[in-house]
Amino acid sequence: MGELRLRGKTWWIRYYRGGRRCEESARTKKKSEAERLLKLREGAIARGELVSPAMARVTVDQALARVEADYQLKGQRSLADTKRRIKKHLLPFFGGRRLSSITSDDIAAYQMHRRAEGASPATVNRETAILRRAFTLQRKAGTVFAVPFFEHLREDNARQSFIEPSQLESLLKHLPKPLRPVVEFAYITGWRVRSEVLPLEWRHVDRPAGVIRLDPGTTKNNKPRVFAYANCQPIKDVIEAQWTAHETLMAAGTLCPLVFHRYGGQPIRDFVDAWRVACKKAGLAGKVPHDLRRSAVRNLVRAGVSTHTAMTITGHLTPEVFRRYDIISEADQLVAGEAIAGYLRTTESSSRFTSDRVMN
Repeated sequence: MGELRLRGKTWWIRYYRGGRRCEESARTKKKSEAERLLKLREGAIARGELVSPAMARVTVDQALARVEADYQLKGQRSLADTKRRIKKHLLPFFGGRRLSSITSDDIAAYQMHRRAEGASPATVNRETAILRRAFTLQRKAGTVFAVPFFEHLREDNARQSFIEPSQLESLLKHLPKPLRPVVEFAYITGWRVRSEVLPLEWRHVDRPAGVIRLDPGTTKNNKPRVFAYANCQPIKDVIEAQWTAHETLMAAGTLCPLVFHRYGGQPIRDFVDAWRVACKKAGLAGKVPHDLRRSAVRNLVRAGVSTHTAMTITGHLTPEVFRRYDIISEADQLVAGEAIAGYLRTTESSSRFTSDRVMN
């Protein structure tokens, strides 16, 4: 039978494994937390799992650092974002605690805390997924033997925003010149601006053939992608204009491998501020760069491109995700309503819908 002992202000637990007495500090001043740790130890022993006082010494800080190392080893593109979430949100809330002391109630408290700060359900889910990964890695290493339940918040916050061609023209006028071809390219291809458009290099472009090839590992889903643009004049114009700029830089002694760049061949790291200013001036406040991808999907569908072909262009892996981007606007519904009215006017059985119907 396990026991609790208070030494100074810290609780210690005592339990028996194979007839041998084991003692360890619960590292807490709260008796309830010490009792919970003791139950975890006794439960693990009953299941025949290896129990070691070293398990109690793994902190949340150490576990999250291991997640960062794991992501870096595997070349995860989300590493920078993961580090930001850990530093800004997870560590301020959980930092300094033993990983084995984190319970489902603690996770729920974190979710409530972040929602109160205004974070969306999707954002909170991404953050708790990092913590869940920390538990998974430590369990594989044998330093924790229990993973608490993680409640997945319902993500009912899908954006319903897109950019019409006429709006795009206005937006381009207010953007700095180096950013205009980036936006034009993303609007037609639906490629992700930050991870697929901005890093695009000339080695990916076969100008004579009119083909762009992304290597495996350069896309979000790590799948290679091919886009044949020879018959797409807007993209052809963008590529040729950028090639002219590339040759100008080379003549000046600057070798820039990037297709899209700032003046002098400097890379475009981000353009959030310039985007916001341009959107405000164009009367499009609230639009985000990802709306370009959403608009591209809708435009492909409107143009009659098959779902399969459109997915090979945008890089969507499943029709379900692709359809989520295929948003119907009010203008689309007006066109549909007009089509329905026209159909009814041309059918004999729909004479009651016409304007010359007899009123009784």
